[in-house]
Amino acid sequence: MINIRQARAGDEIGMQHCNLTNLPENYDMKYYLYHFATWPTLSFIAENESGRLVGYVLAKLNEEDTTGRPDGHITSLSVMRSYRRLGLAERLMNQSQRAMLESYGSACVSLHVRVSNQAAFSLYKNTLKFE
Repeated sequence: MINIRQARAGDEIGMQHCNLTNLPENYDMKYYLYHFATWPTLSFIAENESGRLVGYVLAKLNEEDTTGRPDGHITSLSVMRSYRRLGLAERLMNQSQRAMLESYGSACVSLHVRVSNQAAFSLYKNTLKFE
């Protein structure tokens, strides 16, 4: 069974390992801590039965838009290869988007995806209905 929970200080090592293993865009440890400190309710991790981190979503808020509400932004999403195709990325994204809406009233979420990453493109466009 996979547990999804809010990310917190102490998770950054597992998050960075997942990031370095799977993604070409990498971050310093302090970048994770900055997210935890500034937007403590928006990032989540997936951990396996042993408590090992197997996926994460790192999220933040952008500046307020013309409506006075901030837009959410997904900084990074990663799931370890052996845990893919189990719906974890979708669950992580849904948790983060829900937290953005409930904590900050943010109904709009942005992200960047490489055109070559067809699996991510399909997740965002087909499953999560991003435009």
